[in-house]
Amino acid sequence: MSIRHWPAGERPREKLLERGAGALSDAELLAIFLRTGIPGKSAVDLARELLTRFGGLRGLLAAERRAFCQAPGLGDAKYAQLQAVLEMSRRHLDSQVRERSALNDPATVRRFLQAQLRDRDQEVFAALFLDTQHRVLAFEHLAVGTIDSAAVYPREVVKAALKLSAAAVIFAHNHPSGVAEPSAADRLLTERLQQALRLIDVRVLDHFVVGDGAPVSFAERGWL
Repeated sequence: MSIRHWPAGERPREKLLERGAGALSDAELLAIFLRTGIPGKSAVDLARELLTRFGGLRGLLAAERRAFCQAPGLGDAKYAQLQAVLEMSRRHLDSQVRERSALNDPATVRRFLQAQLRDRDQEVFAALFLDTQHRVLAFEHLAVGTIDSAAVYPREVVKAALKLSAAAVIFAHNHPSGVAEPSAADRLLTERLQQALRLIDVRVLDHFVVGDGAPVSFAERGWL
């Protein structure tokens, strides 16, 4: 049966308008994005099939173009539409982070770092440079490595902080394996960066490791 013949309260679009997007399942949200199904399948049925095929919503959103376009009901137009939606989401988070103090809104900082780093297939070491009010001056990638490492040089980090006249910094890097547990090397690097930045009166407020779950905070573990 076509979705338009469902009771109004069960149709994904009407349900979203009445109860909010948070009330919808992954399949229902995806069905709104798809708009239509394919012969023999409603948009919701197709959405469920796609979620199974890609291992969930995250797998679908991170899929490479070729794999995405080969799936039933998708194609280049949907791929372009999805990439536009994802980029708008990243830019929205970026604007939220820049408009607020990083310390006053740590949840937004976490979401921003996840959006920027979680699905990368290489390790990326980045930093949020902050002013004296802990507002964001810039978000910069400082190093891009292989599948499991990134070369970070304290001298280059100091140069970036001086160029931006930063007063504080929040570091972040991803673990492509998905396991966010910091390594001994992560802790040693953070200590070296902390020592180098201390010489120019720049505080290291935190270092987040981004994986599949919630980012792990060095500050929350008492390591800073």
